[in-house]
Amino acid sequence: MRKFASRVKDIQLSEIRKIFEVADEDTINLGIGEPDFSVPDHVREAVKDAVDEGLTHYTSNMGMEELREAIADKLKSENRVHAEPESIIVTVGASEAIFMCTQALLDMGDHALIPDPGFLSYDACVRLSGAVSIPVPLSMDEGFSMSPERVESLITGDTRVIIMNSPSNPTGSVMGKDDVKGIAEIAEDNDLIIISDEIYEKIIYDGKHYSPAQFTDNALIINGFSKTYAMTGLRIGYVAGCEDIIEELLKVHQYNTACAPSISQYAALAAIRGPQNCVKDMVDEFRRRRDLMFRSLTDMGLECVLPGGAFYMFPYAGDSEEFTRLSLEAGVAVVPGSAFGNEGKGYIRMSYATSYELIEEAMERLKTVCGV
Repeated sequence: MRKFASRVKDIQLSEIRKIFEVADEDTINLGIGEPDFSVPDHVREAVKDAVDEGLTHYTSNMGMEELREAIADKLKSENRVHAEPESIIVTVGASEAIFMCTQALLDMGDHALIPDPGFLSYDACVRLSGAVSIPVPLSMDEGFSMSPERVESLITGDTRVIIMNSPSNPTGSVMGKDDVKGIAEIAEDNDLIIISDEIYEKIIYDGKHYSPAQFTDNALIINGFSKTYAMTGLRIGYVAGCEDIIEELLKVHQYNTACAPSISQYAALAAIRGPQNCVKDMVDEFRRRRDLMFRSLTDMGLECVLPGGAFYMFPYAGDSEEFTRLSLEAGVAVVPGSAFGNEGKGYIRMSYATSYELIEEAMERLKTVCGV
């Protein structure tokens, strides 16, 4: 127990919790990474039908076959990735998938390359496996994109996996085809596994989404329904990859969660097979909010990159801890970039997954912080 606790004691999640704990009811929260939209109507009906029909029992460990078939069809038609239903596991959100992959693929002392700044769960899950996180520095000058050259320079004999995330949390960056393909080739050449977190795949404004699994079999795709269909509370995701690797992941999954919730699986099936106009409408509104926030922040003199995807802005604020404190005093909760890695120091993460009107008010309040 002590060894486990020592691996997690420095995880930055506590820093984020403190910010929200001191915020009052009038504070505008730009720190939450959750769509503020309702679950689509056809998904809501699927949940009701599943309950009414008593479809509330265990499914197979890997998930309902019909759902895995639908995911396989989606991967083939949208991502040009061939995956059989037997090479897909339905998980309790993308978070379980990340944990499952690191537990199955990493041993004590192994190295995992992770983006920095990057989603805080990557470092946490790597350390919980007993492995070592090796940050891949990302810079604003390069659009916060992970470059093949930087990745290759950090590979050693202890490297086992590369974790990628595009579109990215916290920066909103979208990796181009050449960079994704280049890292896929590096994985092939060095017999490494890519864990590709693609949870924001559909929330993209500029460019196009590319999965490394298009270019190599040495890649695991992690995706889900939380962000695309505003189904965060239903906790449903999946991981897809080569069947021999999936068999190893299943050993963790079946003893950790047994199976994803049956009701959520029926909801996911309805989401993936149902009308997709709800996704376009949500992304269009996110784009409108993104443009408002970007315009407002640059007018205040803050330097930031226009995000190509997800729903986060990552402006440079200098002393990010002080900026966070002053923002909270002004009634706006943001997250210091240091929570996402050493390279995030000086930056601030702001989410535009809240209403246009609240973002307008938040930007007005931040003018006092920026001295405008």
